[in-house]
Amino acid sequence: MSKWQQRVRMLMVNYLALPSDVILELPRITIIGQIHVYIENHLGLATYSDTELKLKMKQGFVQITGTSFVIKMMLPEEILLEGSITDVKFLPDNKE
Repeated sequence: MSKWQQRVRMLMVNYLALPSDVILELPRITIIGQIHVYIENHLGLATYSDTELKLKMKQGFVQITGTSFVIKMMLPEEILLEGSITDVKFLPDNKE
């Protein structure tokens, strides 16, 4: 995304009161305790095991680590993960 596009989107968020996660194409992550994580606005599954989930985002990846992971629901842009969550990281896309 160009700097001009990013500025226009920020103006839309600030002046039109539009949701920033949707306009700026950011993930919305809801964590309930250490047992559930619900992620919206992802671009697809990059890695999944019983100890790691990595999702592609517009500007890199989000990585969730822990144990006993089970995907309870997966839709094109939403995912619900259950297990024992220990860490959530945002990782840059090294291709840029």
